[in-house]
Amino acid sequence: MTQRVFGIIPARMAASRFPGKPLVEICGKSMIRRVAETTLKFSDWNSVYVATCDNEIVEHLKGDYKISLTSPRHTRALDRVAEAFANECSEPKEDDIIVCVQGDEPLLDVDMIAATINPIKNNSNIRSTVLAMPIIDEKLWENPDTVKLIFNDDGKVLYTSRAPVPHAKNGFNTNLGAYRIVGVFAFEWAALKEFTEAPESRLEQLEACDSNRIFELSFDQYVARIDYRECYSVDSPEDILLVEKVFKKM
Repeated sequence: MTQRVFGIIPARMAASRFPGKPLVEICGKSMIRRVAETTLKFSDWNSVYVATCDNEIVEHLKGDYKISLTSPRHTRALDRVAEAFANECSEPKEDDIIVCVQGDEPLLDVDMIAATINPIKNNSNIRSTVLAMPIIDEKLWENPDTVKLIFNDDGKVLYTSRAPVPHAKNGFNTNLGAYRIVGVFAFEWAALKEFTEAPESRLEQLEACDSNRIFELSFDQYVARIDYRECYSVDSPEDILLVEKVFKKM
C-alpha cells in the first residue's frame, strides 16, 4: 500500500535570530507565502498545513492555506510539526511520511521535497531523511548559522554541527566534501514520535542542532543529496538581500 505523505510548514514570529521573519517581504511577497506556494506545487501530498502559534501568521494566511494552531511553548520546529500532525490527522499510521518544510526556505523547489521523500519510499529500512547540499563557499562553511552534517558512504548521517566540519588542516576547498542542511526533513510517523517524546539531548543542546537528538537515540537518519544551486535559508536580515538577488535572476 502506498504510504501517505503529509507536509507541515512550521513558522513562528519569535525566531531568536530574526523576530517576525515569516512575514518579511521578499520581492513583494511574504516569505511564508513563498514557501507555502512552492510546497503546494508538489503533487503527491495527502495534505499540507502551516503550523504556527501566532495569530499574525494565521491572519496573514487564512482562507488560502490550511493552518494548524500549535502550542507557543515549542522552541524546536520538529516538535511543532509533530503536534500539528497529531492535531490534524485523526487516524495516523505508523508509516505515514511527515515532511517538515522549514518556513525560512524561500528558494525551496519541488524537486527538493521529492528528493527528501524518495529514500523513505524506496527503502523500508530508512525512517528519517534530511536534505543536504554541497558547500562551495568558505564563508558559508564558517558561518555558525549554517548547519553542517557529516555522513558515511552509505549516506547515514553521523553528526551535525554549526562548526566548520569536516575539519581540514589546510583550510577549506571545494573537494572537502562539506555539506549543509537545507531545511527539509522527512520522518515516518513512528520515528517522529520517538524523536519528539525523548528529551533534548546533550549534543543537541551544545550544538543547537536538534538532529543530534536522533543519533543519541540510536536510530538512523539518512542524507538526501541534491546538487549545488543558489539557495539560501533566511537566518538574519542580511540574508534577505542574498535571496532577493537570486529571485531577480530568475
